Amino acid sequence: MTQETLVRPVAQSPPVPARRRRPPSFRRQGGAAHVFLLPFLLGLVFVTAVPLLASLYLSFTDYDLLHDPELIGLENFQRMVSDERFWASVGVTLRYVLVSVPLQLAFALLLAVVLDKGMRGLALYRSAFYLPSLLGSSVAVAILWRQLFGHEGLVNGVLGWFGVEGESWLQNPDTALSTLVVLNVWTFGSPMIIFLAGLRQIPEELYEAARVDGAGKVRQFWSVTVPLLTPIVFFNLVLQTIGAFQAFTQAHIISGGQGGPLDSTLFYTLYLYQQGFQSFNMGYASAMAWVLLVVIGIVTAAHFLLSKYWVFYGDER
Repeated sequence: MTQETLVRPVAQSPPVPARRRRPPSFRRQGGAAHVFLLPFLLGLVFVTAVPLLASLYLSFTDYDLLHDPELIGLENFQRMVSDERFWASVGVTLRYVLVSVPLQLAFALLLAVVLDKGMRGLALYRSAFYLPSLLGSSVAVAILWRQLFGHEGLVNGVLGWFGVEGESWLQNPDTALSTLVVLNVWTFGSPMIIFLAGLRQIPEELYEAARVDGAGKVRQFWSVTVPLLTPIVFFNLVLQTIGAFQAFTQAHIISGGQGGPLDSTLFYTLYLYQQGFQSFNMGYASAMAWVLLVVIGIVTAAHFLLSKYWVFYGDER
């Protein structure tokens, strides 16, 4: 018997499959995310949702902050129909929105086009032009604006150099609202930065093709820049419209909280403030707040519905 016959092959056991690692449980995987989201969720519930629902309840009550709310149904909303100052505030706010927002966006787009030419110190100019957007709604700037357009202010001082006798812009009902419009236009920095970012995304090849076809600068702007920039215009339009409806600080400081002269600067939010915190008609103020919320929602929805007729996106043919 040979040695080869004495050696028998050892049967090999089948390979043991590798143990599959169990994916981390949902609790272990999302625990850290939930911890970091907790402050936001608490703020959303207790700072936004709960006050929002409370104001909805108060809009159907007679509440003066000193006594318990008393349910009165739709009387607060019916009262608005016959409230002359309510309709005056609506008219002032609509004029402010319809005039200041287009002017602000036009001025912001104009400066964005100028700054897009790659001039020296561009970062400095962008920062300087953006600064008014950070300070425009502050109390300090509103006080400064009151000094500029006062009877002895800087504006009348400059006009005096040219022999023009200026008036008290803030005391004249025909010009008081215009000073607030100018203040809103002055805060063009935020939409300007967004416009500038949009201009940087337009391919240079399109301008070269337009120049080959004989288009001048003006033709290039209306045929190339504006159509490709319409999504950015739409974005800025929605944001600035919502902000204009909520304008408050400027009118409150410049008019001393009264909306004068002759209610010419009585913004809707200012009249809401007067009803809620000066006259203690918190139920009526809550109803006004919900009307404003509904109006802003309707205007925003109208912007989105009409955008399909004038907003063009890059993937459209």
